[in-house]
Amino acid sequence: MTVINLKYSDGLTELNIPDKNLVGILNPEDMEGVRDPLREVRNALDNPIGSVPLKELARGTKNVVILASDITRPSPSHILIPPVLDELNEAGVSDEKITIVFGLGYHRKHTEDEKKRLVGEEVHNRVRCIDHDINDCVYMGTTSRGTPVEVFRPVAEADLIIGTANLEFHYKAGYSGGNKSLLPGVCSKKTIETNHVMMIKPGTMPGRADGNPMREDIEEAGKIAGVSFIVNAVLNSHKEIVKVVAGDPVKAHREGTKYIDRMYKREIEEKVDIIIASCGGYPKDINLYQAQKGLENASYAVKDGGSVILIAECREGLGENTFAEWMLKAKTPHEPVEWIQKEFRLGAHKAAVICMVLERVKVYLISSMDDKLVKDIFFIPARSAQEALDRALAEYGENAKVLVLPYANSTLPYTE
Repeated sequence: MTVINLKYSDGLTELNIPDKNLVGILNPEDMEGVRDPLREVRNALDNPIGSVPLKELARGTKNVVILASDITRPSPSHILIPPVLDELNEAGVSDEKITIVFGLGYHRKHTEDEKKRLVGEEVHNRVRCIDHDINDCVYMGTTSRGTPVEVFRPVAEADLIIGTANLEFHYKAGYSGGNKSLLPGVCSKKTIETNHVMMIKPGTMPGRADGNPMREDIEEAGKIAGVSFIVNAVLNSHKEIVKVVAGDPVKAHREGTKYIDRMYKREIEEKVDIIIASCGGYPKDINLYQAQKGLENASYAVKDGGSVILIAECREGLGENTFAEWMLKAKTPHEPVEWIQKEFRLGAHKAAVICMVLERVKVYLISSMDDKLVKDIFFIPARSAQEALDRALAEYGENAKVLVLPYANSTLPYTE
């Protein structure tokens, strides 16, 4: 018997798993943060991937836009942007010709203090820093998948666009970073929604860029809009920079994803009957909206008709109003999947994504939520992970295979 302690809320929950059933415990393996983050950025700029140096691209330009992530993302813009500005200055581009645009997507606007915090006071005082306006976008073309590329006017009018971001798994677009700083970052509602509806297509999943329709659409949009160069930081779970990549928006991005894979992707021989997934405790299991990441990752390792045991306290319940509304009004797990195709709504999109998993597998939920609420949203309530495991083992038989993800929100199992 193997005894495992998994994080739940602020503490641990104990689980006894028969050795003959346990096929593995998958843990992420963080890389160490670099000692000198600014030097790492300069090194990336000196060795661009698939591109001429930024200095060469910038020569003779009169209107440069740097795309930066908003306050909801962990991108270290205050570290990435100063060396980019120095490079532009060396190419003869003065600060007055440079604008930093914060990509808000659907999110709220920043306060001036927040903008200062994102890029640092010195940069904020040096160059113009503005928020993307979802209602002031101009049409630049249409992707082969039919997404109209409508881009924030100041970005569309730039003669050089540089994207900055952090790189991590994205539950449907494969990874963050690359041209995602453009789409959804600085596009119109129509553009974002047309692209996001692709999340229900085959091939959209974390850890997959090539052959992922959503990611490929984003990259085509970046090309149409003219994103020329990216600077992306790979962060570990402590939000420290482990690598910076710069250069071509696709080639440099793919190089960066290798570091994410090394830390958080774990190969398994075959899918299993039962997967036990802890989101990693508080705050990762604060609500079901956040715990969705762990469920999504776990779903790639479980057989059709198998069971996921999701360990997530959900002290704040479902977590997001539109998400909660859709989960509670659905009479079957298939309904939100249908609804999202007719009307894309932010928040509700995660209801559709969760329901795609619930259509395929059983999900036991170990949480502090009321049993009736858990049943109303198509999960199976259990008082403990042990109770859920015992029930699942009884169902799948003595040779059932069990896999454990102690940090499911950041561990991606995959089969070749």
